[in-house]
Amino acid sequence: MEQISYENIELTSEDFQKADNSGDDAEKILRPSMTYWQDAWRRLKQNKIAMLALFVLGIIILMTIIGPHLTPWEFDIGDTSETNQLPSSQHWFGTDKLGRDIFTRVWVGGRVSIIIGIIGAFIDIFIGLIYGSISAYFGGIVDDIMMRIVEILASIPYLIVVILVSLIVGKGVGSLIIAMTITGWCYMARLVRGQILQIKGQDYILAARALGTSPLKIIMKHLIPNTIGIMIVAVTFDIPSFIFGEAFLSYIGLGIQSPNTSWGALASDAQQYMVFYPYQLFFPALMISLTMLSFQLLGDGLRDALDPKLRQ
Repeated sequence: MEQISYENIELTSEDFQKADNSGDDAEKILRPSMTYWQDAWRRLKQNKIAMLALFVLGIIILMTIIGPHLTPWEFDIGDTSETNQLPSSQHWFGTDKLGRDIFTRVWVGGRVSIIIGIIGAFIDIFIGLIYGSISAYFGGIVDDIMMRIVEILASIPYLIVVILVSLIVGKGVGSLIIAMTITGWCYMARLVRGQILQIKGQDYILAARALGTSPLKIIMKHLIPNTIGIMIVAVTFDIPSFIFGEAFLSYIGLGIQSPNTSWGALASDAQQYMVFYPYQLFFPALMISLTMLSFQLLGDGLRDALDPKLRQ
């Protein structure tokens, strides 16, 4: 074995100073305490792409509120002497075939598209949360029956549902929301069911059962709150699908009807003049693309920020 020599080691009085054992630093907080949501917001702010998407969404939503008031033109009143005008200082986005100001119509249409997206997504979340939670919590034959119902509803062709609702209820915002949410909540129910199946066997759930807590209280107080993070992410992906669905249905004539408008209805009106007046299609298509892309990028950022495995 190698021998260690201590002959050349020089010791001074400083090496024998008494250590400070007062404990003053024992209570010192090296890292500030953060809640789960504070830490998620901190990590979201570090994601520059997600924050840029949030900024773009904020600008678009703000413009849908104040945009129609920035010009003196009404969205549903046109001037036949100014039809198909190019973008100018008077009409910032130009005019359409009836002389209506496209700038005003784009932001009025944005209100309809975003409202449909938000309302539809939250209806999906509400129904999916309740349905999926009940199915996963009780399991067994209850889960089998409820999931078979979901599979049947999800297998119904989307356009058939829309056409039937349009015939019964009529065309408009209400019928669009009903048509898109009749089967749209099925994906949310499956997502919630999968999440709750992972957590319902945890010790705190078993303890609540042992204490005699009612199933409804366990679902509402313990299970659903633990799915909030994944539901927030799901909302950011569900809203773009509703906006695109509304745009598609309005484009084929099953959505918003004149004199009301939406981004899809504007694109539908402009497509027949696309060769001669491409700007009429460009602006509503740009708004649809920016909104959907921003929600998707924000959803990616939220998914990373809300993942507890990435918390540091």
